[in-house]
Amino acid sequence: MENVNLDLVALIQQGAISTYPLLLCSIIMLGVVLERFWSLRGILSSTAALTSQVVPLLARGDVKGGRAGVDQAQPSPARRVFADVLEAEPGMPLPDLERVADERQFEEVQGCGAYLWILGTIGSSAPFIGLFGTVLGIIRAFHSMALAGTGGFGVVAGGISEALIATALGLAVGIVSIVFYNYLQARVERIDAALRIGNTRVLEAIAVGRRANGAR
Repeated sequence: MENVNLDLVALIQQGAISTYPLLLCSIIMLGVVLERFWSLRGILSSTAALTSQVVPLLARGDVKGGRAGVDQAQPSPARRVFADVLEAEPGMPLPDLERVADERQFEEVQGCGAYLWILGTIGSSAPFIGLFGTVLGIIRAFHSMALAGTGGFGVVAGGISEALIATALGLAVGIVSIVFYNYLQARVERIDAALRIGNTRVLEAIAVGRRANGAR
């Protein structure tokens, strides 16, 4: 029995019409994943820490101290949201402050979820790109058999095995992309929940501080 060449590089080169786009998708996927991991690092812990620092000050009516604490914090979504709320705080009714907090939180969460659509797109389209390459490879194998004028499974087995590398590569890229997409999406949802809890505690502390100072 003739040995079949299973050299991965050779198989990728033979299925270039689909394998090269899949390799490009894998590089893009890796770039997005690394960028999101870097951008989302430490947000949950910094949100909890800043909330714990600012809330006691606001509950005592020390808005200036709360602003100073926010200004000294490291750049983060919580810092930007709390800064906008405290900047608008003097004299603004609590319902309006709540609206400001919700709008700023929405903007920050949208920023945290940036580029995740790329992972979702790659995850859903990569298997179909691989399948397209496999279909073309099989067509090529049968066309070669027709030109040779011979039949039998052995004639097309090598061509089919080469064609299936596209499907395998497409499935691999799609599975990895979907895994990271789901993980990062869940992480963004946790950040959204942390910011919502932080906003609620800050607004409650402002209300307590106003009552302590005799403000409405």
